[in-house]
Amino acid sequence: MSEPIIAPTLRSAEEGTVTPIHCLHETELAAFVEARPSFVKGFVGLEDFKAKAGQVLVLPTPQGSVDRVLLGLGDRGKADAMLFRALPGRLPAGDYRLAAVPEGFAADQIALAFALGAYRFDRYRPRAGERPRRLVAAESVDLDEVHAVAHACALARDMINTPANDMGPLQIETIAREIAERHGADIAVVTGDDLLAENYPAVHAVGRAAVPGRAPRMIEISWGDEAHPRLALVGKGVVFDTGGLDIKPSSGMRLMKKDMGGAAHALALGRMVMAAGLPVRLSVLVPVVENAIAGDAMRPGDVLATRSGLTVEVGNTDAEGRLILADALTRAAELEPALTLDLATLTGAARAALGPQVIPFYTPDDDLARSIEAGARAAADPVWRMPLWDGYREAVESDIADLKNDPDAWAQAGSVTAALFLQRFAPTHGAWAHFDIFAWNPKARPGHPAGGEAQVIRGLYAMLKARFPKAPHP
Repeated sequence: MSEPIIAPTLRSAEEGTVTPIHCLHETELAAFVEARPSFVKGFVGLEDFKAKAGQVLVLPTPQGSVDRVLLGLGDRGKADAMLFRALPGRLPAGDYRLAAVPEGFAADQIALAFALGAYRFDRYRPRAGERPRRLVAAESVDLDEVHAVAHACALARDMINTPANDMGPLQIETIAREIAERHGADIAVVTGDDLLAENYPAVHAVGRAAVPGRAPRMIEISWGDEAHPRLALVGKGVVFDTGGLDIKPSSGMRLMKKDMGGAAHALALGRMVMAAGLPVRLSVLVPVVENAIAGDAMRPGDVLATRSGLTVEVGNTDAEGRLILADALTRAAELEPALTLDLATLTGAARAALGPQVIPFYTPDDDLARSIEAGARAAADPVWRMPLWDGYREAVESDIADLKNDPDAWAQAGSVTAALFLQRFAPTHGAWAHFDIFAWNPKARPGHPAGGEAQVIRGLYAMLKARFPKAPHP
């Protein structure tokens, strides 16, 4: 699989017929309708359009062609730019422009939302000949940047949506190599038994039961000036999780093609950073495995070595993601980064706590937490800080090893204890944050089709741009 080629959804200049889109708060609808021909009022009433947030109404001319579009913004001050994701799926084919950028909304975020809303996964059911819906972006919009972010998000979503038979370790490596080549980065890959020689024992232990063609590997991309501060992005890449010998039931296995979502997100965010030319020395670290079942699969009760020297008792082979992240985070620590961000579809407990749309994150650094929250607000990319609660640390301690991968049941907070486990391996030289992502929309809603979703990386990109600003042009 190659990087996706996304359909052109944004334009910078008008040519030909362009349909206006009027963005209206609920309190503005009556005045707008009164200023239009009488049939408009009747049509708005017939369609029960009340300008609620995300409502879309295509107004026809008396002859039946498209005249203009109404987009509801709901109550003033409550909506964000991401509601514009609903537009591409509800508009007839053609070109559109905003009659005016609504007050309080950023034109670049509107353009990005439109591009994100135009995403479709059609690898296995292509729709040839379908005409696009395109938005004429405001002159102030940096289309190159918007396209780069939208493309990176589409890449992550395509990777997550692709089933495991077509998205194995080799395919993720191929995508990583394409990204590195595109941006002039270096890439190193350690595969199979070489992981033992290169001291990635936990990655090897989790992935060794897979067939040789799907052997485990450690991928490391390096980019940027050595003089710049080091940024490490770490992503969990479990291409399919059977649960190992502690096998999942069929219902729990159904969506495990998405268990490489952390790797997809780390590669996508790394692509954004490189495309923007941020002044960082970037390292993208992606351990990639299949948690398969075979005669040499790791067993409950095994004690594994890790790159850090800490030993881990395997209480549950289905808690494998934190094992491969342990080696990757240790590698990150060796690079002495100023900032490390790890992303992983790690626990069901995170969904029990916050559901599929709000992503918990963990960091001991209050300043970093505030920066992450500010970036998330700016990008309408929701996160929620969770505690690294000291009282639960003993729940991941083992009687016969340094740690265990299945926390004691009394602690209950599975996402918290997983983060506490990872913290034992995380870099201490600089700041660190862990994101327990879902990477999936379980229910379709306007602009968010069911399936793979890019989460937190738009907000993290906004945070990184503020934290590592580019020097102004002279």
